[in-house]
Amino acid sequence: MTTVSQLPGAREPGAPAPELLRLAWPIFAEQSLHMLTGVVSTLMASRIGDNAVAGLGSAGQVLAIFLMGFNVLAVGASIATTHHLGLGDRKGAQRLARGAVSTNLWLGAIFSLMLAFTAPTLLRWAQLTPPLMAFALPYLQWMGGTLFLESMNYALCAVLRAHGHTREVMVVILAQNVVSAGLGFLLIFGVAGLPALGVTGIVIAAATSRLLACVALWVLVNLHIGLRLRPRDLVSIRMSDLRRLLALGFPAVLENISWFASFMIITALTARMGERTLATQAYTMQIASIEMLACLSIGIGNEIIVGRLVGAGRFEEARVQCLANMRLGLILTAGVAGVFALLAPWALRMFTADPQIVSLGRTLILLGLLLEPGRSFNLIIINALRASGDNRFPLIAGLISQWGIMLFGAWLLGTYWGLGLVGVWIALIADEWLRGLFMLQRWRHGRWLKYAKRMQALAAARDSIIDPHAESLQSRTFT
Repeated sequence: MTTVSQLPGAREPGAPAPELLRLAWPIFAEQSLHMLTGVVSTLMASRIGDNAVAGLGSAGQVLAIFLMGFNVLAVGASIATTHHLGLGDRKGAQRLARGAVSTNLWLGAIFSLMLAFTAPTLLRWAQLTPPLMAFALPYLQWMGGTLFLESMNYALCAVLRAHGHTREVMVVILAQNVVSAGLGFLLIFGVAGLPALGVTGIVIAAATSRLLACVALWVLVNLHIGLRLRPRDLVSIRMSDLRRLLALGFPAVLENISWFASFMIITALTARMGERTLATQAYTMQIASIEMLACLSIGIGNEIIVGRLVGAGRFEEARVQCLANMRLGLILTAGVAGVFALLAPWALRMFTADPQIVSLGRTLILLGLLLEPGRSFNLIIINALRASGDNRFPLIAGLISQWGIMLFGAWLLGTYWGLGLVGVWIALIADEWLRGLFMLQRWRHGRWLKYAKRMQALAAARDSIIDPHAESLQSRTFT
């Protein structure tokens, strides 16, 4: 087996790669809190009615497409930052972070205006009936007005995580979710003398929590990283940096957008099966999102570690570390899926008392015993491939599998052959396992290595050209 010292470009790192669990547990807590707020919001909306849940769920999927646009530069900034920190180029990491935050702010403002005018059309494309539209439309329009705050939050969180400050991000997300859930409860049901605003209360609570989180994140990046956004940074973004961030982030986000776009079409197919079926999908997807949290956290932590090792030229160590993290993620995912399979009836009755919804939802959660382990390969290995610069292969494989297997299979099994949501879930399982096994083989056989060497050389070249006396991070540790 080739050792690190035998690989071209191998060198001692500018900063030690942080341990996986030290990075992953705050990410897990952060994502859990975020998901928990979604579950709590769904629970509160369910008290309004199943139509409110189905309508908000469909609006949330439309909103997720726009939110993924912000992830382009956030993902690019995270990966590029880890490369520079691996080299010890702290100033280069700050420069890239400023460009990502500034561009995301402009992008958020544009998306906010777009949603204000296109929300009715987008929801009609999702095949929403008038009873569902009554809940979905005001939610989507008002949430779109605060997208510029969320766009900055995405970039700031990515920069903090790349520097190893995952615990600080966790604390901010905790506070944000507490405000969102607490204020939402007060405004939805009119507690403590406040007016009962229903769905409007959810929107006001979410917007308020976004604003407070944005302020807190700016304080943290200023305190821990020394990052300040000057007015001229909003109009003087270095184009070479922007192209680099887009090259790293766009394929990753386009693959995610492809998945959500295909799943939105699946949701439209599900809507034709009836409002009860659509509500079942909304409830089950909430539970599935919780199941994947542990593996998602490992995937993000693994991306940070691999990016640092690639930036330092420690390619063989990156390969071995990723495979070890993959094994851990697979074990955790299978265990979590097993626990939820046992708790399925109780979990579903938290959302609804409809026996048909509970029965069908339980079947789907049992299918999660097959779905979630397959998903773990994609969440962990794809993130590692992106950190190494090998991001085109996951995109191409995703486009082919998501549209050719997941979407076509969902239509064939669920609609044409009449298997309903069970057929849809079988198509999801086939997509995750096929893509996941291809990703595993690519990583194990080292086909990503040429891209990793190219990324390491690019970061080193920019380091020497822009800041030949960059501050060394050899003595810095992760807090």
